[in-house]
Amino acid sequence: MSDAADLSITPFEAFGGHAFFERLVAAFYGRVETDPLLRPMYPGSDLAPAEERLRLFLEQYWGGPTTYSERRGHPRLRLRHAHFPVDREASARWLGHMRAALDEQALPAELDALLWEYFEAAAPAMINTPG
Repeated sequence: MSDAADLSITPFEAFGGHAFFERLVAAFYGRVETDPLLRPMYPGSDLAPAEERLRLFLEQYWGGPTTYSERRGHPRLRLRHAHFPVDREASARWLGHMRAALDEQALPAELDALLWEYFEAAAPAMINTPG
């Protein structure tokens, strides 16, 4: 039985727990750091706070610790992103960087597909600006 089909563990555990999400999010933000469209959406020179928020959110979403909600309350993703101009290009760019970061993790196909399905739905849901 594959990890994804094992109902005795959470997806968080099947992916590899905290260490997996730490690697995934670091790889993603390594790309955002040099992206001329996305980088300006992150205030300040340090992406570490954004990196931590995304990691905590993903860990909680996939059945890990509830630290995100304990610190920040309900995720309210659309509301939290409302003040950033997210158009189709920004959404696609975000998704492209996440795809590349996910590819680096070399998950089994079943687990990769599970995460990717979520990201493919989440990225376009953040679009709030025409274009």
